[in-house]
Amino acid sequence: MRYIFMSIVAFGTWLLWSGHYTLEHTLVLAIGILSCAFVVYLAGRLSIVDEEGYSIHLIWSLALYIPWLIWAIIKANIDVAKRILNPRLPIAPRIVRVTGTQKTDLCRVIFANSITLTPGTVSLDLDEEDIVVHALTKEAADDVQSGDMDRRVTTALEQ
Repeated sequence: MRYIFMSIVAFGTWLLWSGHYTLEHTLVLAIGILSCAFVVYLAGRLSIVDEEGYSIHLIWSLALYIPWLIWAIIKANIDVAKRILNPRLPIAPRIVRVTGTQKTDLCRVIFANSITLTPGTVSLDLDEEDIVVHALTKEAADDVQSGDMDRRVTTALEQ
């Protein structure tokens, strides 16, 4: 099933980027299908398709998590912009340690990347249990330590 889904994603990506959608380009479409199938075959032979590969069941959960993440990024952008434009607003950099509840490496990396994508915070180190985060302000550190993003990543990706 993983290889079928990988083939569909590969061909969909190829189709999107190639721009050949009609039967007038039958040869081009056939070559596209064959090249995508060959790439999936090579990926299988090289054993680079892992257990956490493409999980169809995650699509719906990610559809809820990604808009929340975009909103968090927008809010953090506004906060950082205010602090840059108004020198009276405090900047109190700090390093905090956040414990994630994710069980897989993929989920831990997504959590760390989500922290880094949010302006005002950067993931510095990631190990089996904790993420070391540099926060620009006390509020940003408190927000990361509140566990809201951790819960959302765990809920969206570990079902």
